[in-house]
Amino acid sequence: MAKISSIADLKKFQEDFKAKQAAKSDKIIVNVSLATCSIASGGKSVMAAMQDEAAKLGISNVEFMKSGCMTFCHSEPTVVVTLPGKEPVCFGKLDETGARELVQKYLKNGEAVGTVVPVNYVRVEL
Repeated sequence: MAKISSIADLKKFQEDFKAKQAAKSDKIIVNVSLATCSIASGGKSVMAAMQDEAAKLGISNVEFMKSGCMTFCHSEPTVVVTLPGKEPVCFGKLDETGARELVQKYLKNGEAVGTVVPVNYVRVEL
């Protein structure tokens, strides 16, 4: 990333960021926690199962992301799904079967399944 050294640079960065976000507006964003506790709880197999199931169902507007700790260690492995135009929803205590069901029902039809982890913070965006 280029160094921001002026207000104009900051405004340019903000415009680029907003344009990038607008381009993602039709995508389903799936953010899988792959911190140590999630990996130990099966996070990698959950991500692989979700990617496989999305491919099988022909859901092509999905962007899978990996992240570090989401602070939900008690519910690992956790996955935050953002459907277009909706608030993110955090699902926890997933296994391969639950991950496939999440893709089949939530990603495809918007029907919440499994353990929804209440999020007690507000994400701030520029």
